[in-house]
Amino acid sequence: MKKIKYTTGLLCTAALLTLPLGCGKKQDSDAPAEPVNLTVWVYYNGDQLESFNQLVAEFNDTTGREKGIIVDSYSQGTVNDLEANVMASAQGKVGASPMPNIFSAYADTAYTLDQMGELVDLSSYFTKEERAAYVDSYLEEGDFSGNGSIKIFPIAKSTEGLYLNDTDWEPFAAATGASYDDLSTLEGLIATAESYYNWTDAQTPTADDGHALFGRDAMANYMLVGAKSLGCQIFEVKDGVMTLNFDKEVIRKLWDYYYVPYIKGYFSSSGRFRSDDIKTGNILAYVGSTSSASFFPNQVTTDDSEGHAITMKALPCPEFADSEPYAVQQGAGMVVTRGSDEEISASVEFLKWFTDPEHNLAFSIASGYLPVTKEATDMKQIEKSEPALNDTIKQILTGAVTTVNTSRLYTTPAFSGVNDARSVLEYSLSDAASADRAVIDDRLSAGQPFEEAAADFLTDARFDSWYEATLTKLEAFQG
Repeated sequence: MKKIKYTTGLLCTAALLTLPLGCGKKQDSDAPAEPVNLTVWVYYNGDQLESFNQLVAEFNDTTGREKGIIVDSYSQGTVNDLEANVMASAQGKVGASPMPNIFSAYADTAYTLDQMGELVDLSSYFTKEERAAYVDSYLEEGDFSGNGSIKIFPIAKSTEGLYLNDTDWEPFAAATGASYDDLSTLEGLIATAESYYNWTDAQTPTADDGHALFGRDAMANYMLVGAKSLGCQIFEVKDGVMTLNFDKEVIRKLWDYYYVPYIKGYFSSSGRFRSDDIKTGNILAYVGSTSSASFFPNQVTTDDSEGHAITMKALPCPEFADSEPYAVQQGAGMVVTRGSDEEISASVEFLKWFTDPEHNLAFSIASGYLPVTKEATDMKQIEKSEPALNDTIKQILTGAVTTVNTSRLYTTPAFSGVNDARSVLEYSLSDAASADRAVIDDRLSAGQPFEEAAADFLTDARFDSWYEATLTKLEAFQG
């Protein structure tokens, strides 16, 4: 576990306890005699962690010092590590650290901890006016009971966008007339990916060796949000009980719009993330989280070249033509665990401070996350905040703000086993596509023409087999 220390804030607070003056400021008469120490666990890394750290230090030096609150933050490394450590603390396992006062959580982990009686409902700590300042759907995500509770408090959110290697897109677009608008719908994306495959295939004497245009991170988002936009909510939850709606006609369309172009070589995935595939030149574009787009590579390096610089173009996430516009709402919030009244009040004080537009915008600009208040979710506010936006972050946030303001947001509802149920959707379709395409690649290498190599896979029988197996897995999570 990596501990992040805020020396300035801690020294100032310590000085206030022993001297009339500490760090040049007089002790606030309203501050408690003994400071309230809060522990926060997060999963941030890189620029996101650095930005969070800076804001925690600023809080400790200002409002925290005035009110007698010290925030001590620990990075757990990854989301999975954080969840494992939180569960170990809640279960009282030998060697586990004490439960933190605040930690980053997605709905599945928060719901599990809430069922164990570990979380605090923060709704009574916010006035009606204070609640109204936040984007409604962000607060609703943490309302497990449906009565206005706040079990997850939003501090930063993200949605999805399409991120394009614009440098290598340009010669293809010039040669074929392809445009950014062609990528705005899934139908247009597939047609453009086919055109790109054929264009690259024609540049070599070998048949059927075209390149893929597109890949996708977070397949569960594609399944859940795609189905929702087509009128089907796969996981319908009431009072913590899930009813499965795995409509075969809707799921077949999702299959046809991902599995089929993947089998034909228009889509691909090989690295851990699709940004890895951009870096190796395996694809030109991918759909991924706005919060991860800042990791888009600035260079492509292939096996037969020393590499070349590329620039990113951020575009809206493609949607089904003529469907209701839905977009994913994601990003962990913060939960407050059981503690003394002073600890809970101090935790709320920190969270309110962090989501004040000035501070929340600073975190958003540095990390690529979206702010969570209605006032801050506005590009005019974002553009005039500090620090100044670089071109990459401006593109990311502009697209994300537009998406949030023009689409209905969807997030997976909480229920027992939701994480495992999402995992089925995350891997079932993508694993089937990649495994079957690998067989086709072997057949192509052996000299078979594509139509013969793919004959076993582009059939109703292949879909039916996959559908029934996936349905059976998901039915295990119904209430």
